[in-house]
Amino acid sequence: MSDLCSAVSAARFTVLAEAYPGLLSRVLEPLAKRDLTPDRVRSQREGQFLRVEIAVDAMPVEMLHLVAGNLGQIIGVMRVEAMEGRHVRLAVAA
Repeated sequence: MSDLCSAVSAARFTVLAEAYPGLLSRVLEPLAKRDLTPDRVRSQREGQFLRVEIAVDAMPVEMLHLVAGNLGQIIGVMRVEAMEGRHVRLAVAA
């Protein structure tokens, strides 16, 4: 049995988009399709826009840019900020 190391990191995404009823479910979809569950989600309406912040405490580092890219492709999204926290190395038994 060999051990594989996988790097995970805390991640936070901030999305600014036009406010419309289906936005929250669309913003969570890129995480759900990668089997990631957010640790925190916060949304706030700012006039005609909605600011959504999503935090994941342990996310595979290689998925950070993929999720950020998917968030940017959502219709109505004006801006996406992706912030990466400190790296943690996890040993995964194969």
